[in-house]
Amino acid sequence: MPPITKTNYTTVLSIAGSDGSGGAGIQADLKTFAALGCYGLSVITDVTAQNTRGVFNSVALSASFVKEQIEVLTDDIAINAIKIGMISSASTVRTVADTLRRLPSIPVIVDTVLKSSDGTGLVSDEAKSAMIEELFPLAKLITPNLAEAATLSGSENIPSTRSGIEKTAETLKNKGTSAVLVKGGHMTGDICKDYLLTAKGGEWFSAPRVSSINNHGTGCTLSSAIAAYTAKGCDLSEAVRKGKQFTQEALQAGASFILGNGAGPLHHLYGCWDNPSPRGIRPIE
Repeated sequence: MPPITKTNYTTVLSIAGSDGSGGAGIQADLKTFAALGCYGLSVITDVTAQNTRGVFNSVALSASFVKEQIEVLTDDIAINAIKIGMISSASTVRTVADTLRRLPSIPVIVDTVLKSSDGTGLVSDEAKSAMIEELFPLAKLITPNLAEAATLSGSENIPSTRSGIEKTAETLKNKGTSAVLVKGGHMTGDICKDYLLTAKGGEWFSAPRVSSINNHGTGCTLSSAIAAYTAKGCDLSEAVRKGKQFTQEALQAGASFILGNGAGPLHHLYGCWDNPSPRGIRPIE
């Protein structure tokens, strides 16, 4: 037999909370990475008791153990991108930031998770401040939804207009991050509009809204898809465009299934199943 040609995996590390129902958090991240041709690694920050109806409890792992998880992985494995999700405590935020400062060449995508889909608070006020002070300067991109964008920018009002979203994104970028993607999925209307602001300027992305109750983990999925495409060498604009396309298709595929009695998950691995959905969706190129 001829010798086997070996190649390196494209790797993405998720630093986030665990969702036992598999719709969001670490579980959604790993499925997204796999679906997009990346090898997923994980560092768990918090363990939650949740299902499709909501988050019932959560337990934070110690900052020192989170640090150890990161260090043993990065000491052994080359990481091409990092996605950060739920970190509930300020001490862990600071520890993660301190650890990542020693890895400046790895692009970091921060999903600014503050609440669960059902509105349950997941992050302390001190952790929110630490996120801005410690993680924003390390981030290649932050991906707040409208409510998170308002909170993190210090506004009492959720932006609801094009100009309001652009102004909020500018405020957030001025807090130290390289780029901001304000996700407009919670707006009304048949079109979902997201706004990306980078050093090159602003860009709007639009896509038809998918009508589905199965939208648990949409934000996690989008940020993870962007991280995966970043790991594969895409610039931010291309990573956002492709990430949005994947998320929309996973939403559409998941609409055809039932899981639990609440908001079900997206179907991240629709392209790997023999019959992913009656809509006949196939993975994007």
